[in-house]
Amino acid sequence: MAKNRTQFICQNCGTVHQRWAGKCDSCGEWNTLIEEGTSGGIGAGPGSLRSARKGRVVAMTTLSGEIEDAPRIVSGIGELDRATGGGFVRGSALLVGGDPGIGKSTLLTQAAAALASQGHRVVYVSGEEAVAQIRLRAQRLGAASSPVELAAETNVEDILATISEGRRPDLVILDSIQTLWTDLADSAPGTVTQVRASAQALIRYAKSTGAAIVLVGHVTKEGQIAGPRVVEHMVDGVLYFEGEGGHHYRILRTVKNRFGPTDEIGVFEMSDGGLREVANPSELFLGERHAKSPGAAVFAGMEGTRPVLVEIQALVAPSPLGTPRRAVVGWDGARLSMILAVLEAHCGVRFSQHDVYLNVAGGFRISEPAADLAVAAALVSSLTGLALPADCVYFGEISLSGAVRQVAHAQQRLKEAEKLGFGSAVLPLGSEEIGVGTGSGAFRPTELAELVARIAGSRRGSAAQAGELD
Repeated sequence: MAKNRTQFICQNCGTVHQRWAGKCDSCGEWNTLIEEGTSGGIGAGPGSLRSARKGRVVAMTTLSGEIEDAPRIVSGIGELDRATGGGFVRGSALLVGGDPGIGKSTLLTQAAAALASQGHRVVYVSGEEAVAQIRLRAQRLGAASSPVELAAETNVEDILATISEGRRPDLVILDSIQTLWTDLADSAPGTVTQVRASAQALIRYAKSTGAAIVLVGHVTKEGQIAGPRVVEHMVDGVLYFEGEGGHHYRILRTVKNRFGPTDEIGVFEMSDGGLREVANPSELFLGERHAKSPGAAVFAGMEGTRPVLVEIQALVAPSPLGTPRRAVVGWDGARLSMILAVLEAHCGVRFSQHDVYLNVAGGFRISEPAADLAVAAALVSSLTGLALPADCVYFGEISLSGAVRQVAHAQQRLKEAEKLGFGSAVLPLGSEEIGVGTGSGAFRPTELAELVARIAGSRRGSAAQAGELD
């Protein structure tokens, strides 16, 4: 009979320790080791194996050959299909994470209703909510009449036995993976062992039957999906559902996709009747823009394959403190410090006696370095009190030497700006030409100092014009 033994598993990284410690030696997190008992099966070492099975010969092939497109299930919700790369892939596993109350269950309920209305067999299994709660949400969304098969269960073996009866399901939604447990592990639901074993059993079912599996995952206070990171490596795609509490829009962001592009986004608007698609997010982020205010610059960014225009707001005010404040919302604070240092070192613009506040309008988050030029323009505009041209967009990367470097997808950025009525642009020299429209009369600086001189020169031009009028 196998001897039971005790081990301690880190709930953050999954590292196994033989003795308890306050700090995990692998990831460095404190108070994450949880005691879990193991038998001769799960977690047992190589010595507990009964006998070594002789391996079989695996057929080898070459890289060249016929390529078949992954069969997909199109939900009909355009923004969801965009984020997943064209729809749910049959036989794939998708992990969806997000803050509590952000709308994960609402989005998946709408997707389940849309697919069920098309004739697909959709199974929705909830481990956190009762059937009555899910029915109440479906009535609010107007999806109560759709033929979605609903269940409230947490045991993985019971779930697999239930969905295996009858016709193979096209889509199975499990909310959430942290509530599931399997008989193969003795630990409590939500622990590393249970999450890993449950996810492995569900992914094995998806690969063997061709059903698409969607797993909902909790997130930590840092915004990362809770549990071992190995689950993110096991699944075929990872989506994050993001949004700010004070804003009515939600962003579905793709961070991993084996069957499509990463860093793709889908934009939704939360309303009383559920989530509504936002086909043109640029109009949403520029909806309440004040064109004549200094310190505001429009950045033409890229999110995956989609160009998005957002407004970057900067406020530079004299500081009464010995160490001025630097506050950033929606951008990288370290990159703001770098832009301030380049402006002081190469352009002669001093911020050492000023507080600097930077905000991306609408609660949007920017990660690409192409926003450097727009941030620098907004900072100089706020410091000088001069409003930037209302019909101009900015994009370009700034190096530590003060040079303006090229960025990718310049033509798509300019086309999006032209579609929204912008007539000019500031972009790096050497970017691909668009020929007409916004890019035809663009200003292309090679150094950041050229842009600073252009913004500061508008003051002299305004003063000279005022003198002529007097």
